[in-house]
Amino acid sequence: MPAALIEVRREYTATEEVAIMDAVHAALVAAFRIPPEDRDVRLVAHAPHRFACSPDVAQPEYRTLVTIDCFAGRSVEAKRALYAAIVERLEPLGIPRDHVTTIVHDVPRESWGLMGGTAASDVDLGFDVNV
Repeated sequence: MPAALIEVRREYTATEEVAIMDAVHAALVAAFRIPPEDRDVRLVAHAPHRFACSPDVAQPEYRTLVTIDCFAGRSVEAKRALYAAIVERLEPLGIPRDHVTTIVHDVPRESWGLMGGTAASDVDLGFDVNV
């Protein structure tokens, strides 16, 4: 049930946006072992003046921030695999590896409502978050 938010500093074509979203989702499937159909990915393209970044960034138009809200329980190894998988999948799309930052927010299951207002801790998710 991870929810991914991808923030970028430039406009992409619809096809490019879908490819970026697919890349992040594929990384989540691989690293966190979520079911492929468990998809919650958003992309927001900011005007550059609304997404400040370091002047040391070589190509600031490609600065990309990926924020993942997920249930607590993933191991450090799974998170490392996620970080690597995201940059590996975004690089072929022209986004430099060193221009990507990924932040993972671990959320206790009792702090996540789903399925019409039920706490995630009260339902069988159908997959293990302890990877």
